[in-house]
Amino acid sequence: MRTFFGFLYIIIPHYFLLMFIMFWGGILSFISWWAVLFTAKYPKGMFNYQVNMRKWTIRVSARLYNMADGYPSFGLKGTDGNTNIEVPYPATLSRGLLLLRFFFGFIYVYIPHGFCLFFRGIATCFLSFLAWWAILFTGKYPKSWFDFNVGTIRWLMRVDLYMSWMDDKYPKFSGKEFEEELTNLAPTQM
Repeated sequence: MRTFFGFLYIIIPHYFLLMFIMFWGGILSFISWWAVLFTAKYPKGMFNYQVNMRKWTIRVSARLYNMADGYPSFGLKGTDGNTNIEVPYPATLSRGLLLLRFFFGFIYVYIPHGFCLFFRGIATCFLSFLAWWAILFTGKYPKSWFDFNVGTIRWLMRVDLYMSWMDDKYPKFSGKEFEEELTNLAPTQM
């Protein structure tokens, strides 16, 4: 049912609200850029807002990729037993890296990662399509496909955190789990 009608009952209500949440997140990101530039610290409240916004989008994405069952909870404080992301608050951030990302991030982050993620995204969509059939007939999401798709979400999240000046570590060209940020998704069981 989610595959055919998910657009109506998941995407429309969640992304309608997320549109406003992300707009405010963009404003906070602009303010936080200046805060990091002058203080080398990301304001804690703004950081928590950004993390909670990303948690919400991951809850919705996990459902749309058939990686988790149930309806995703609404709101920045929503919880979910199937998805989780922990992003440690950085004690300080590099002002030099902030400026480097701002002026040259497109060249040294978005172009190489975007190129790789473009093809990985195609593979993720293809595996999600095949997984739908596997779940339909076997009731299980094949583990290797699931791990690959979770890896895509992890990789995207690392790039997003780096380019949102929430982390100073250059994102790995990998979908493997990383120490500081943990994304945990449980396979769909029918």
